[in-house]
Amino acid sequence: MGAAVVVIDMINDFVSGVYGGPRAEASVPRVRGLLGAARSAGVPVIHVTDAHAADDGEFRIWRPHAVAGTRGAEVVEALKPVKGDHHLRKTRYSCFYSTRLDGLLRTLGVDTVILTGLVTNICVQHTAADAFFRGYRLVVPRDCVEAVSDLLQEQALAYIRDMYDAEITTSSELIKRGFKA
Repeated sequence: MGAAVVVIDMINDFVSGVYGGPRAEASVPRVRGLLGAARSAGVPVIHVTDAHAADDGEFRIWRPHAVAGTRGAEVVEALKPVKGDHHLRKTRYSCFYSTRLDGLLRTLGVDTVILTGLVTNICVQHTAADAFFRGYRLVVPRDCVEAVSDLLQEQALAYIRDMYDAEITTSSELIKRGFKA
């Protein structure tokens, strides 16, 4: 059994678009560094991104974003999937909801999910819950997830740690120990 890195919603609309901002933009090089190290170590990389229909009910809560087929729904250039990566699309907060993620992880022999991406207190947190409920061990490198404020970031990381027994670490620590749990 081993680990996989799940890259959540590192797309144009969440980095530099309708819901983007400096915090999200600053996370890109850190995630890129982690992905390079993961690939070199043979750790699977799985991108899971929003891809909404133009009339998605979620737009009653949030402004339209990540509409399937638009530039906003594309992975940012610096993090584009490479040969060997996997890419799944989702329509809800959790990367597990109505996707093939659980089956893919099991096929790859994954027992530890390393969560990266956006937004810590929404999609990352909901994905953490669903991973925990499915029996996966969770690791979150705090420098590779981001929320819109320090308060929301720290609250979400504490919740993920306390409710889902996740290890909160850093990308450099994870790389140093060879992605081992």
